[in-house]
Amino acid sequence: MGGRPEALWPLFGDLEGLPGIGARTARLFAQIGAKRPRDLILTLPQGGIDRTPVASLRAVVPPAVATVEVTVLRHLPPRSRGAPARVIVEDAGTTFQLVWFHARGDRLAKLLPPGARRLVSGRVELFDGVLQMVHPDHVLAPEAAAGLPAFEPVYPLTEGLTSRAVARAVAAALERAPALPEWIDPALKAREGWPSWRAALEAAHAPRGPADLSPAAPARARLAYDELFAHQLTLALARAVERRGKGRPSAGDGRLRARVEAMLPYRLTGAQRRALDEIAADMARPHRMNRLLQGDVGAGKTVVAFLALLIAVEAGGQGVLMAPTEILARQHAEGLAPLAAAAGVRLELLTGRDKGAERRRKLAALADGGIDILVGTHAVFQKDVAFADLRLAVIDEQHRFGVAQRMELGQKGGGADVLVMTATPIPRSLALANYGDMDLSLIDEKPPGRTPVATAAVPVARIGEVVEHLRAAIAEGRQAYWVCPLVEESEAVDLAAASDRFGRLRAALGEGVVGLVHGQMPPSEKDAAMARFVAGETKVLVATTVIEVGVNVPNASIMVIEEAQGFGLAQLHQLRGRVGRGAARSTCLLLYTPPLTESAERRLQILRETEDGFRIAEEDLALRGAGDLLGTAQSGLPRFRIADIERQAGLMATAQADARRLLGDDPGLHGPRGQAARLLLWLMEQDRAFRLMSVG
Repeated sequence: MGGRPEALWPLFGDLEGLPGIGARTARLFAQIGAKRPRDLILTLPQGGIDRTPVASLRAVVPPAVATVEVTVLRHLPPRSRGAPARVIVEDAGTTFQLVWFHARGDRLAKLLPPGARRLVSGRVELFDGVLQMVHPDHVLAPEAAAGLPAFEPVYPLTEGLTSRAVARAVAAALERAPALPEWIDPALKAREGWPSWRAALEAAHAPRGPADLSPAAPARARLAYDELFAHQLTLALARAVERRGKGRPSAGDGRLRARVEAMLPYRLTGAQRRALDEIAADMARPHRMNRLLQGDVGAGKTVVAFLALLIAVEAGGQGVLMAPTEILARQHAEGLAPLAAAAGVRLELLTGRDKGAERRRKLAALADGGIDILVGTHAVFQKDVAFADLRLAVIDEQHRFGVAQRMELGQKGGGADVLVMTATPIPRSLALANYGDMDLSLIDEKPPGRTPVATAAVPVARIGEVVEHLRAAIAEGRQAYWVCPLVEESEAVDLAAASDRFGRLRAALGEGVVGLVHGQMPPSEKDAAMARFVAGETKVLVATTVIEVGVNVPNASIMVIEEAQGFGLAQLHQLRGRVGRGAARSTCLLLYTPPLTESAERRLQILRETEDGFRIAEEDLALRGAGDLLGTAQSGLPRFRIADIERQAGLMATAQADARRLLGDDPGLHGPRGQAARLLLWLMEQDRAFRLMSVG
């Protein structure tokens, strides 16, 4: 691949070579994320100040930034130590004071000789009835006034760095920016009316007004697109390498699927059918499938995944379904057992609990093809687990598995297809940012027969009424979850709160009616408590964590969430999705402690308005931002300097389609546009892309 192209060398040197930047200033620039000229040109202004001159401050309503030409009248030295120096000036309609603290008198005398004309610009305030401009930003002789832009860009700053110093450094860095060949698709560039790369940089750093600072301004949109395109090109290269990996075509004849569909109490929805067709088409191709199956809580993803596993069995191979926790693995195995029986396939569960002879028996059956479908936790990653012929791996709940684990699983099956299921609806833009190397199947309609959940927000002062409501529901034979508040810092605090709530509910509702699960219980106790609730022996389950509640209890029709204002939107939506699974009318009660912050109020409001997980996810993205939504630590979300995933979602989708198309036409990036795209990848430091290209 060679090293960084020579055209880009000037942008990747030290900042110290730029005028006015020494070692100390370079350290300050590093604090705003600029270590090289390349970083400076990609550090766009955050705002701007209107410096258009006015004839007189009489026209200005303080406090405001104003620019005006004045005549210097006289200097008033400080009245006492620490008092400011003042200079009285007059414009065309009024007199006012320029004020400096800790100024040297001789410097002011030189800057503002009495009788001289000067252009001054700064923040004007009224202090004790006197108009003042404290520490003007600019004091210029009239002939130098042309150097002051009518709209001055404001850059991100740190202590010791002025906006003017940043602007000067950016201007010097821009002089080093070469003209580069165009990597954007010409038709797209023309349709959007985008400038060339070099022109876009110059325009973005010289905004003429507030409209030029908007993400939609052509220069900014183009630079954002460059970033998204480089990112998606890297993901598209990863996808191409992945697809060149030896896959195996698995085409089924449909006989097993037909048996299962015949016994389902409902017909598949259009969305389920479409997702299944996309998966089947991928599995029949010779390259490896790498697909994300995304659907809202209760949209029927598991059935689709099971039917996909049957394709693997129809084709003469095996399938594996992996869940993040033992409880969920067990639940999948129990839920799928009747479907497996209908299809006449052998399904087994393997978890960390299988020991000794039992484990050896299962491993032998896997290795000789006796087991068709294995359900398990990540225990199936262990070295001694070998499949006779693994064709499809389904991973439930993406967030527990990183890209590295996806790859590892692929290796187990010598090219097994991979299907990742997630019940977290992620807005499309984020799904593309995070899983752009995967193909996306969406299940965006609910199967018939699910009852909507009535959602109400109740202040904690009315908790007594909530307990009475529970008592009445239990008398009718219904069951309820009670989720205790989440204190991120301390499991001990969570536990104390849950034990306390458990004690109070038991006192109110009776012994043996209330169960408790929390994060610090040994797994066997947790499973036993869950099992009692699933069997209907306990009527109310008090739980500390969201995860424990990933179970399916159709008879549970009430969800109480304590201190709901402390949970994120997606979490609340996931929790609520645990009820409304049976025919009974379900309720979700959000207990909160007033006063609510504006965003907490908005969260509870959105939940009351809608059960559409995708709409909730979009709202969540707007409220919290992308890093929070996926939990930045494990999301591996790219850090964009210019692009704003929240506001430029459409650009992300365009970038993905364009990147995949470019690689389709020119897999080695050797053509003119491919060569330009290589420059972009170097510029955006997507070194991973070059490693991927050498693999390919």
